[in-house]
Amino acid sequence: MIAPTAALDPAWIARTVAVALDEDLGPEPGRDVTTQATIPPDATGAADLVARQDGVVAGLVVVPEVVAQVAGRLGLPVPTVDQRVPDGTRVARGDVLAVLRGPVQVLLVAERTLLNLASRASGVATHTRRWADALDGTGAQVLDTRKTTPGLRALEKYAVRCGGGTNKRMGLFDVAMVKDNHVVAAGSVSAAIAAVRERFPDVTVQVEADTLDQALEAVAAGARFLLLDNMATPLLAQVVAAVRATADGVELEATGNLTLDRAREVAQTGVDYLSVGGLTHSSPILDLALDLSPGLTGARR
Repeated sequence: MIAPTAALDPAWIARTVAVALDEDLGPEPGRDVTTQATIPPDATGAADLVARQDGVVAGLVVVPEVVAQVAGRLGLPVPTVDQRVPDGTRVARGDVLAVLRGPVQVLLVAERTLLNLASRASGVATHTRRWADALDGTGAQVLDTRKTTPGLRALEKYAVRCGGGTNKRMGLFDVAMVKDNHVVAAGSVSAAIAAVRERFPDVTVQVEADTLDQALEAVAAGARFLLLDNMATPLLAQVVAAVRATADGVELEATGNLTLDRAREVAQTGVDYLSVGGLTHSSPILDLALDLSPGLTGARR
């Protein structure tokens, strides 16, 4: 698991912003034909980054990198970014999240890229917060999955943390997850676990179980993290009780077909985690806007 306070890697932010700007402006240095035709390069101004909906914000940490890279491409001074709230803050419609000041060309060229990234992250954080609130007091935590937007996994998993959730594995490289197809290929749950431990002894092994028998086989083989997949609540409660009576220190995750309506019911079976792919694959964006203040200074034609 990744620490809730873990920040985004600055190198990742820089790479991701560069790719996003190439998409919008064309190959470096690129161009914005509308802004560069209508706004003199020496015009300066201010713009407010504003929430258009209630929610939880995330991804504001990328804003300075976006404006810095745009300024570099245009050969103009880097705008200042006065961030008014930290990522993870609950905000209301109309709240000012940051104030940007500098060359208007830079502000307008950067607008869509910074909004795309921050709105996407804030949508994930807002959705995650609903799950975290639903589970409050149960002792269970909401987990994300690998069902992320290609190229944006680090941002989306960061947004889950901002929303009060917990990251599971970052990819196929850091945690072994033995699922049904691995069991078929290996011949049994025990054989699959043994194969992973022999080849990659340094990684944590998690095992998916669809039945009570599979769960108990996995525990007997030494598994200490089980994914209890697509179980009705009564069966889930039975499996949790049986595993707890069999071994100490086994972490249990409910996964598959989970909804907010039954989140507490599932948590009260005694599982440690609820795994929700929808945090990253189905969260709508949080509507944010960049509003340029009227009145530019220093503009010459």
